Amino acid sequence: MPRTNKQTEKIIQEAVASFPVFATHLWHYLRLPSPTPVQYQLADYLQNGPERRIIMAYRGCGKSFLTAGYVLWRLRRDPDCKVLVISAAQDRADAFSVFCHDLLRNWFMVKDLFPSDTQRFSKVAFDVYGAKPDQSPSVRSSGIFGQITGSRADLIVADDVETPQSCETQLIRDKLRESIKEFDSVIKPGGEIVFLGTPHTQDSIYAKLELAGYKCRIWPALYPTEKKRVNYYGDRLAPKIASELDNDKSLAGHPVDPRRFGWEELEARQLSIGKSTFNLQFLLDISLSDEEKFPLKLRDLCVFRLNRERGPDKVVWLANGDKALDLPSVGLHGDLFYKPAQIGSEFLEYTGVVLAVDPSGRGSDELGYAVVAYLNGNLFLLASGGLRGGYSEVNLKKLSLIAKEYKVKQILVESNLGLGMFSELLKRYLGVIYPCSIEEVRHTKQKEVRIIDTLEPVLNQHRLMVDTNVITEDIKTTECYPGETRSQYQLFWQLTRITKEKNSIKHDDRLDALAMAVQYFTESMALTEKKAMDSRLSQQWELERQFIQGDNGLSIDAMGYAKSLEDLQKALGASTGGSNWLSDM
Repeated sequence: MPRTNKQTEKIIQEAVASFPVFATHLWHYLRLPSPTPVQYQLADYLQNGPERRIIMAYRGCGKSFLTAGYVLWRLRRDPDCKVLVISAAQDRADAFSVFCHDLLRNWFMVKDLFPSDTQRFSKVAFDVYGAKPDQSPSVRSSGIFGQITGSRADLIVADDVETPQSCETQLIRDKLRESIKEFDSVIKPGGEIVFLGTPHTQDSIYAKLELAGYKCRIWPALYPTEKKRVNYYGDRLAPKIASELDNDKSLAGHPVDPRRFGWEELEARQLSIGKSTFNLQFLLDISLSDEEKFPLKLRDLCVFRLNRERGPDKVVWLANGDKALDLPSVGLHGDLFYKPAQIGSEFLEYTGVVLAVDPSGRGSDELGYAVVAYLNGNLFLLASGGLRGGYSEVNLKKLSLIAKEYKVKQILVESNLGLGMFSELLKRYLGVIYPCSIEEVRHTKQKEVRIIDTLEPVLNQHRLMVDTNVITEDIKTTECYPGETRSQYQLFWQLTRITKEKNSIKHDDRLDALAMAVQYFTESMALTEKKAMDSRLSQQWELERQFIQGDNGLSIDAMGYAKSLEDLQKALGASTGGSNWLSDM
């Protein structure tokens, strides 16, 4: 039954008095479940927080949606309010304002505020009906490095101004801080500046803003331990979360908002993005212990004798004491090499083998290389090393012989140095010794961050197998260097000492070559998984179509409650075989 005008007016009056109520109506309009407890806490802080505040909430909690609703709520209460929306990229800020504009057009709560024909109408700079004429639009969007000088605002929403791209280097981080200083010239007296975001670096801009007087409130995805609460979160932890921990200490480590992110989802994301990135984006923790500062660990590797042409169909990792190997370890804090708990009995030919090369000049750096194979989702490090002498004839010939020895199918060469000259030189020797295609790889991301972001998820999932000989050769091939610097050239020293700080290790050639090979396969795996998922969906849709359209004597009634591909296949078999597929469940 449609609402009467009086009922609509009453609903709007109640919503105008309370943003959490307004947000509830917005969620229902968007056909979303009612806001979660964390989302209600965010809504309350948006309405009642200090003038300059930072909302740090785990990625995916809906803070941008909520804040778009808050912008409309402010305009509903005062059509003369001026809002400036800023994001790291212009298109991200535009998406925020377009969302607000579309709601003005269609949602009964704010539909009467849609701009008239004589007002600014653009989706990225528009007025609301009832606003007095002004140089500044009611809502305007801009990128963080865009032109905002001369603008005036009662509310600035800085939505994810810190991204991997906007904090990639110290120069860009400094530029970001200078752009944020411009906010003080834009905001009107008594106006509000609200930062929304998750940190992307330990040197986060949000930490600097706290020193400038901004009040920060944090909603992590997991209840923190007492130690972390005292040493890091302090009074910045959301009061509701702090209160719940005070009443029940056993909540530490459990999901804060299980309706949105339960155990399985959070564990899957941690494996996917790595522990250090998970700490930043889901725990909002920019502090670093030694354990977190050095995210790549020897114990996450599976070490055993590898075959050059075939690998086991299955490998089970377990870092128990009885699995520790008696191999020289350069790891930190008792970090050791471990053998697998179980190795599959069937050995299959590798589906891919690459040789990755990180060229160097004739300085103290090595020419690093790594041979990596792929099978059944696992990666196998067959060989690794470093060569002195840069582009020498000896090195080019040796690399060609390594490619032949391991029957590699692709050679990857970093092209940042020499503008492709190394590849051209190597091709001459490959043509004689082992014809093989070369692919040049160019990187733009900070090297340390790229290496860790590539290797950490793979190591966390224990998908990198290492040949025992690689470890012994890693030590043997560095004996030519002075004793005090010898370890710095070793692959596993580089792996356990690298951090996301620029120039955190002096030499990274062997590690960089390994990361190049791993990245090549992880990107290929992602494409393969997508094709498999697309194929699965296609099969599912085809079966659903057959049931719905009655092909081959099938009927929609026989489909029953089938939802997954497996259920549909069972229903198909039962329909053609005459049994009830539900009895198998």
